[in-house]
Amino acid sequence: MTLTIDLNSDMGEGFGAWSVGDGIDPDIMPFISSANIAAGFHAGDPSIMIETLRLASRHGVCIGVHPGFRDLVGFGRRHISAPADELVNDALYQLGALRELAHLEGLKMHHFKLHGALFMHAARDKEFAEKLTSALAIVAPDLYIYCLADSAIDNAAKSFGLQRIHEFYADRDYDDEGNIVFVRKVNRLDPEMVAKKVLLACQDNEVEAVSGKLIKVKFDSICIHSDTPGALSLIKAVRIALDNAGIKVAAP
Repeated sequence: MTLTIDLNSDMGEGFGAWSVGDGIDPDIMPFISSANIAAGFHAGDPSIMIETLRLASRHGVCIGVHPGFRDLVGFGRRHISAPADELVNDALYQLGALRELAHLEGLKMHHFKLHGALFMHAARDKEFAEKLTSALAIVAPDLYIYCLADSAIDNAAKSFGLQRIHEFYADRDYDDEGNIVFVRKVNRLDPEMVAKKVLLACQDNEVEAVSGKLIKVKFDSICIHSDTPGALSLIKAVRIALDNAGIKVAAP
């Protein structure tokens, strides 16, 4: 049986007069199977969103919304203290904005993936995770929820019957407990080393932690962040390695 894996990246994370034609999105899009599109709160605007949707459509890439904290200055990487209900409203607002533009283009939404600090908040905060997934079960029950395995949002989504996609982070380190070592600034990585890391994870379900210990991982999708230094080289190397290994790249 051919192994199939999803390869996702964050797209449309520009500002103001930025156009996808001027950035790296057009170079990255042909190599991925799922795009997480910024919806205006941490990056992006309506024109960038629709151009990114069109770019994804041209390359047959599945589209998902990438809601973040209302934090343009901090690119959604700063935690903002707010009531769970307010954060749910913000996330649904961003979903609705992208979904309407997708509808205009005749495209169907595929998934929902939170961005940055809001992603980590949903992984830890049970109240927010439960309120968000209960709302998604009403307004978007067919969307896949991209998340960390065994996180608060993973468990909440499961309880509401939502489909979850667990991620492996090719451009992030892991600790001995299998947790992501998140940092504010990611250094430039060696594309060949990242490709080897991905193949080990796909073929043996293992990743080398920062301690050097091999730990088990289980996932459905590989994420490489488009704002990681040298992201295009990383994504190209990973895609080539997967193709050469006979691993099919396709969205869930």
